[in-house]
Amino acid sequence: MVYYQDENILNTKISKFKDGGVNKIHIVSDFDKTLTKFKFKGEKVSSVISVLRDENYLTPDYSARAKGLFEKYHPYEIDFSINWDQRKAKMLEWWSEHYVVLRECGLTKDDLTSIVKSDRICLRDNYEEFFKIIDDNDIPLTIVTSNGLGGDIIKMFFDRFNIPNEDINLVANEIIWDVQGKFIDIKKPIIHVLNKDEIIIKDGKIKNKIRNRNNVILLGDTEGDLGMVENIQYDNIIKIGYLNEKEDILKDKYLDIFDVVITNDGGLDEVNKILNNIIK
Repeated sequence: MVYYQDENILNTKISKFKDGGVNKIHIVSDFDKTLTKFKFKGEKVSSVISVLRDENYLTPDYSARAKGLFEKYHPYEIDFSINWDQRKAKMLEWWSEHYVVLRECGLTKDDLTSIVKSDRICLRDNYEEFFKIIDDNDIPLTIVTSNGLGGDIIKMFFDRFNIPNEDINLVANEIIWDVQGKFIDIKKPIIHVLNKDEIIIKDGKIKNKIRNRNNVILLGDTEGDLGMVENIQYDNIIKIGYLNEKEDILKDKYLDIFDVVITNDGGLDEVNKILNNIIK
Protein backbone atom coordinates (compact mmCIF):
# COMPACT_ATOMS: atom_id res chain seq x y z
CA MET A 1 0.00 0.00 0.00
CA VAL A 2 1.02 3.59 -0.65
CA TYR A 3 -0.14 6.39 1.64
CA TYR A 4 0.31 10.15 1.20
CA GLN A 5 0.64 12.76 3.90
CA ASP A 6 -0.99 15.29 1.56
CA GLU A 7 -1.26 14.63 -2.20
CA ASN A 8 -1.69 18.32 -3.02
CA ILE A 9 1.53 19.25 -1.22
CA LEU A 10 3.32 16.34 -2.90
CA ASN A 11 2.16 17.48 -6.34
CA THR A 12 3.33 21.02 -5.57
CA LYS A 13 6.76 19.66 -4.67
CA ILE A 14 6.87 17.60 -7.86
CA SER A 15 6.08 20.75 -9.86
CA LYS A 16 9.01 22.55 -8.21
CA PHE A 17 11.29 19.62 -9.09
CA LYS A 18 10.08 19.83 -12.70
CA ASP A 19 10.80 23.55 -12.81
CA GLY A 20 14.31 22.95 -11.50
CA GLY A 21 15.06 20.29 -14.10
CA VAL A 22 16.83 16.96 -13.87
CA ASN A 23 20.22 18.58 -13.25
CA LYS A 24 19.00 19.81 -9.85
CA ILE A 25 17.93 16.37 -8.55
CA HIS A 26 19.86 14.46 -5.90
CA ILE A 27 18.66 11.21 -4.31
CA VAL A 28 19.70 10.35 -0.75
CA SER A 29 18.90 6.85 0.46
CA ASP A 30 19.39 4.33 3.21
CA PHE A 31 20.35 0.78 2.10
CA ASP A 32 19.09 -2.01 4.37
CA LYS A 33 15.29 -2.31 4.39
CA THR A 34 15.03 0.67 2.05
CA LEU A 35 16.68 -0.33 -1.21
CA THR A 36 16.53 -3.96 -0.06
CA LYS A 37 13.46 -5.97 0.89
CA PHE A 38 12.50 -6.51 4.52
CA LYS A 39 11.45 -10.13 3.98
CA PHE A 40 12.55 -13.13 1.96
CA LYS A 41 9.90 -15.82 1.36
CA GLY A 42 7.85 -14.43 4.22
CA GLU A 43 10.71 -14.37 6.74
CA LYS A 44 12.39 -11.22 8.04
CA VAL A 45 15.86 -10.54 6.70
CA SER A 46 16.08 -6.93 7.88
CA SER A 47 19.70 -6.29 6.96
CA VAL A 48 22.82 -7.67 5.34
CA ILE A 49 24.30 -8.40 8.74
CA SER A 50 21.25 -10.49 9.67
CA VAL A 51 22.33 -12.99 6.99
CA LEU A 52 25.69 -13.27 8.74
CA ARG A 53 23.87 -13.77 12.03
CA ASP A 54 21.42 -16.37 10.75
CA GLU A 55 23.55 -18.51 8.44
CA ASN A 56 26.42 -19.44 10.79
CA TYR A 57 29.41 -18.14 8.85
CA LEU A 58 31.56 -17.42 11.91
CA THR A 59 32.40 -19.28 15.14
CA PRO A 60 29.63 -21.46 16.65
CA ASP A 61 28.83 -18.89 19.36
CA TYR A 62 28.45 -15.92 17.00
CA SER A 63 24.82 -16.41 16.09
CA ALA A 64 23.63 -16.65 19.70
CA ARG A 65 25.68 -13.63 20.76
CA ALA A 66 24.47 -11.52 17.83
CA LYS A 67 20.84 -12.51 18.35
CA GLY A 68 21.18 -11.67 22.02
CA LEU A 69 22.31 -8.16 21.12
CA PHE A 70 19.45 -7.82 18.63
CA GLU A 71 16.85 -8.84 21.19
CA LYS A 72 18.37 -6.47 23.74
CA TYR A 73 18.69 -3.37 21.55
CA HIS A 74 16.24 -3.60 18.63
CA PRO A 75 13.24 -2.65 20.81
CA TYR A 76 14.94 0.71 21.47
CA GLU A 77 15.33 1.26 17.71
CA ILE A 78 11.62 1.03 16.94
CA ASP A 79 10.05 2.40 20.15
CA PHE A 80 9.02 6.01 19.50
CA SER A 81 7.91 6.42 23.11
CA ILE A 82 11.49 6.28 24.43
CA ASN A 83 13.53 9.47 24.69
CA TRP A 84 15.48 10.14 21.48
CA ASP A 85 18.85 10.64 23.17
CA GLN A 86 18.41 7.42 25.13
CA ARG A 87 17.58 5.51 21.97
CA LYS A 88 20.60 7.03 20.23
CA ALA A 89 22.91 5.99 23.06
CA LYS A 90 21.53 2.46 22.97
CA MET A 91 22.19 2.18 19.23
CA LEU A 92 25.82 3.19 19.73
CA GLU A 93 26.14 0.60 22.50
CA TRP A 94 24.68 -2.04 20.17
CA TRP A 95 26.96 -1.29 17.23
CA SER A 96 30.05 -0.99 19.46
CA GLU A 97 29.38 -4.29 21.22
CA HIS A 98 28.62 -6.03 17.95
CA TYR A 99 31.92 -4.99 16.42
CA VAL A 100 33.72 -6.52 19.39
CA VAL A 101 31.80 -9.75 18.79
CA LEU A 102 32.65 -9.69 15.07
CA ARG A 103 36.35 -9.39 15.85
CA GLU A 104 36.27 -12.11 18.50
CA CYS A 105 34.33 -14.43 16.19
CA GLY A 106 36.75 -14.03 13.31
CA LEU A 107 35.00 -12.03 10.56
CA THR A 108 36.96 -12.02 7.27
CA LYS A 109 36.54 -10.52 3.80
CA ASP A 110 35.79 -14.04 2.54
CA ASP A 111 32.69 -14.04 4.75
CA LEU A 112 31.47 -10.92 2.93
CA THR A 113 31.91 -12.70 -0.40
CA SER A 114 29.77 -15.58 0.86
CA ILE A 115 27.02 -13.27 2.15
CA VAL A 116 26.80 -11.42 -1.17
CA LYS A 117 25.99 -14.74 -2.85
CA SER A 118 23.01 -15.30 -0.54
CA ASP A 119 19.61 -15.14 -2.23
CA ARG A 120 18.11 -13.75 0.99
CA ILE A 121 19.37 -10.26 0.20
CA CYS A 122 17.00 -8.89 -2.44
CA LEU A 123 16.68 -5.44 -3.90
CA ARG A 124 13.12 -4.13 -3.94
CA ASP A 125 10.94 -4.92 -6.94
CA ASN A 126 11.54 -2.78 -10.03
CA TYR A 127 15.02 -1.81 -8.87
CA GLU A 128 16.20 -2.20 -12.49
CA GLU A 129 14.08 0.74 -13.62
CA PHE A 130 15.18 2.83 -10.64
CA PHE A 131 18.88 2.41 -11.34
CA LYS A 132 18.33 2.86 -15.09
CA ILE A 133 16.57 6.19 -14.48
CA ILE A 134 19.40 7.57 -12.37
CA ASP A 135 22.05 6.21 -14.76
CA ASP A 136 20.37 7.51 -17.93
CA ASN A 137 19.81 10.95 -16.39
CA ASP A 138 23.10 11.24 -14.46
CA ILE A 139 21.23 11.69 -11.18
CA PRO A 140 23.60 11.21 -8.23
CA LEU A 141 22.48 8.74 -5.57
CA THR A 142 24.08 9.13 -2.17
CA ILE A 143 23.66 6.10 0.09
CA VAL A 144 24.13 6.89 3.76
CA THR A 145 24.10 3.56 5.56
CA SER A 146 24.71 2.29 9.05
CA ASN A 147 25.27 -1.18 7.56
CA GLY A 148 27.05 -3.26 10.16
CA LEU A 149 29.38 -4.82 7.59
CA GLY A 150 30.49 -1.51 6.10
CA GLY A 151 30.64 -0.12 2.61
CA ASP A 152 32.73 -2.96 1.15
CA ILE A 153 29.81 -5.38 1.05
CA ILE A 154 27.47 -2.89 -0.61
CA LYS A 155 29.97 -2.33 -3.42
CA MET A 156 30.25 -6.11 -3.82
CA PHE A 157 26.48 -6.40 -3.83
CA PHE A 158 26.08 -3.84 -6.63
CA ASP A 159 28.78 -5.61 -8.63
CA ARG A 160 26.90 -8.89 -8.28
CA PHE A 161 23.75 -7.36 -9.79
CA ASN A 162 25.67 -5.42 -12.46
CA ILE A 163 24.35 -2.12 -11.18
CA PRO A 164 26.17 0.86 -12.70
CA ASN A 165 27.60 2.85 -9.81
CA GLU A 166 29.31 5.83 -11.42
CA ASP A 167 26.58 8.06 -9.98
CA ILE A 168 26.38 6.27 -6.62
CA ASN A 169 28.13 7.86 -3.63
CA LEU A 170 28.60 5.72 -0.54
CA VAL A 171 28.82 7.02 3.02
CA ALA A 172 29.23 3.99 5.27
CA ASN A 173 31.10 2.38 8.13
CA GLU A 174 34.62 1.36 7.20
CA ILE A 175 36.08 -1.88 8.49
CA ILE A 176 39.84 -2.10 9.06
CA TRP A 177 41.26 -5.40 7.78
CA ASP A 178 44.71 -6.91 8.32
CA VAL A 179 46.81 -8.16 5.41
CA GLN A 180 45.15 -11.58 5.60
CA GLY A 181 41.70 -10.01 5.30
CA LYS A 182 40.73 -10.48 8.96
CA PHE A 183 38.64 -7.95 10.86
CA ILE A 184 40.73 -5.72 13.14
CA ASP A 185 38.56 -2.74 14.02
CA ILE A 186 36.02 -0.22 12.76
CA LYS A 187 36.88 3.38 11.91
CA LYS A 188 35.31 5.99 14.14
CA PRO A 189 32.85 7.56 14.33
CA ILE A 190 30.52 4.59 14.00
CA ILE A 191 27.45 5.26 11.87
CA HIS A 192 24.32 3.71 13.39
CA VAL A 193 20.67 3.91 12.50
CA LEU A 194 19.90 6.97 14.66
CA ASN A 195 22.95 9.22 14.26
CA LYS A 196 22.89 9.95 10.54
CA ASP A 197 22.16 13.58 11.41
CA GLU A 198 25.72 13.78 12.78
CA ILE A 199 27.35 12.51 9.59
CA ILE A 200 29.00 15.23 7.53
CA ILE A 201 29.94 14.40 3.96
CA LYS A 202 33.64 15.22 3.80
CA ASP A 203 34.57 13.48 0.54
CA GLY A 204 35.40 16.16 -2.03
CA LYS A 205 34.27 14.03 -4.98
CA ILE A 206 30.82 13.55 -3.42
CA LYS A 207 30.55 17.26 -2.64
CA ASN A 208 31.32 18.12 -6.26
CA LYS A 209 28.71 15.68 -7.57
CA ILE A 210 25.90 17.05 -5.41
CA ARG A 211 26.84 20.74 -5.56
CA ASN A 212 23.86 22.87 -6.68
CA ARG A 213 21.59 19.81 -6.72
CA ASN A 214 19.13 21.33 -4.30
CA ASN A 215 16.05 19.24 -5.04
CA VAL A 216 16.37 16.12 -2.91
CA ILE A 217 14.43 12.87 -2.88
CA LEU A 218 15.00 11.04 0.40
CA LEU A 219 14.39 7.29 0.80
CA GLY A 220 14.46 5.69 4.25
CA ASP A 221 12.76 3.27 6.60
CA THR A 222 13.24 4.92 10.00
CA GLU A 223 12.91 8.40 11.47
CA GLY A 224 16.69 8.39 11.86
CA ASP A 225 17.02 8.36 8.08
CA LEU A 226 15.68 11.90 7.96
CA GLY A 227 19.04 12.88 9.43
CA MET A 228 20.78 11.90 6.19
CA VAL A 229 20.08 15.38 4.79
CA GLU A 230 20.89 17.28 7.98
CA ASN A 231 24.19 18.52 6.54
CA ILE A 232 23.11 18.75 2.89
CA GLN A 233 21.80 22.02 1.49
CA TYR A 234 18.47 21.71 -0.31
CA ASP A 235 15.60 23.92 -1.45
CA ASN A 236 12.93 21.24 -1.89
CA ILE A 237 12.64 17.71 -0.53
CA ILE A 238 10.34 14.75 -1.10
CA LYS A 239 10.58 12.22 1.74
CA ILE A 240 9.58 8.63 0.99
CA GLY A 241 9.44 6.14 3.86
CA TYR A 242 9.22 2.35 3.88
CA LEU A 243 7.20 1.14 6.87
CA ASN A 244 8.31 -2.45 7.27
CA GLU A 245 6.67 -3.51 10.55
CA LYS A 246 4.02 -2.53 13.09
CA GLU A 247 1.97 -0.72 10.45
CA ASP A 248 -1.06 -0.44 12.73
CA ILE A 249 1.01 1.32 15.38
CA LEU A 250 3.42 3.38 13.29
CA LYS A 251 1.54 4.42 10.14
CA ASP A 252 0.31 7.75 11.52
CA LYS A 253 3.74 8.55 12.94
CA TYR A 254 5.35 7.82 9.57
CA LEU A 255 2.80 9.99 7.80
CA ASP A 256 3.80 12.83 10.12
CA ILE A 257 7.40 12.69 8.94
CA PHE A 258 7.29 11.31 5.37
CA ASP A 259 5.43 12.67 2.33
CA VAL A 260 4.89 9.13 1.04
CA VAL A 261 4.70 5.94 3.10
CA ILE A 262 5.01 2.51 1.46
CA THR A 263 4.00 -0.63 3.36
CA ASN A 264 3.87 -4.41 2.84
CA ASP A 265 7.47 -4.57 1.54
CA GLY A 266 6.42 -2.59 -1.51
CA GLY A 267 8.77 -2.05 -4.40
CA LEU A 268 10.33 1.01 -5.99
CA ASP A 269 7.30 1.60 -8.25
CA GLU A 270 6.17 4.77 -6.47
CA VAL A 271 9.70 6.18 -6.48
CA ASN A 272 10.02 5.44 -10.20
CA LYS A 273 6.62 7.02 -10.86
CA ILE A 274 7.65 10.23 -9.11
CA LEU A 275 11.00 10.33 -10.91
CA ASN A 276 9.40 9.72 -14.31
CA ASN A 277 6.81 12.41 -13.57
CA ILE A 278 9.56 14.91 -12.81
CA ILE A 279 11.75 13.99 -15.77
CA LYS A 280 9.13 13.76 -18.55
